[in-house]
Amino acid sequence: MTGCPLLSISAGTEFPMTKMLKRCDWALGSELEQHYHDTEWGVALHDDRKFFEFITLEGAQAGLSWATILKKRENYRKLFDEFDVKKIARYNKRKIETLLKNPGIIRNRLKVESTISNARAFIEIQNEFGSFDSYIWLFTDGTPIVNRWKSMQDVPASTEISDMMSKDLKKRGFRFVGSTICYAFMQATGMVNDHTVDCFRYHQC
Repeated sequence: MTGCPLLSISAGTEFPMTKMLKRCDWALGSELEQHYHDTEWGVALHDDRKFFEFITLEGAQAGLSWATILKKRENYRKLFDEFDVKKIARYNKRKIETLLKNPGIIRNRLKVESTISNARAFIEIQNEFGSFDSYIWLFTDGTPIVNRWKSMQDVPASTEISDMMSKDLKKRGFRFVGSTICYAFMQATGMVNDHTVDCFRYHQC
C-alpha cells in the first residue's frame, strides 16, 4: 500500500521557504492546522492505535471545528490513555464522570460514552480480522483513492464508500460514525488523497 510520507517535523518548525508553499485552503487558519496538514493529513495509516485516535477525534469534532479538536488533541491522548482501546473499553461510570469534569476535552456525555463503546466494538473487529487495519482498508481494496480536486469546494462531504463504511461500523456497534465523519476519517488516515492538485503535499501522496 502506498501513501504520502509522514514528515517528522516538530510543531512550530517550518520548511525552507514554507511561506511560499501552496497548501489546501482549510490548513491556512492557524499554525497548528498547517503543521497537521503538512505532516499527517492524507498519510496512509496502518496503526490500530492511531486509527482509534482518529475515530475518536473525528467523532468529537461533530458540530465543531477541526481546529478546536487539534487544540485539545494532547489532552485527549493523556486523558484517554494514549488511545489504548483495551484500557478504554474498561472505563466505568466513575471514569466517565471524571472525564466530563475536565475542560481539556469536549465535555459531551454522548461523545465520551461513545468512545468507550467504540473501543469495545473496535476490539471485536480486531478479534475478527486480526487488526482494525486489515478491516478498514477493505473498503478501498487496500489502496488509497487518489482524487484530483482543483479546489476544496470540489471535495465531497461523503461518498458511496463512506456511506458503506458508516453503515457497517454502526452495525458493529460504533456511534458517531455518520458518513460525513467516516469520510473525514478516510481523508485523515490517507485512505483517500484529497489534497488539491496545487497543494505541495498532493504529489507526495
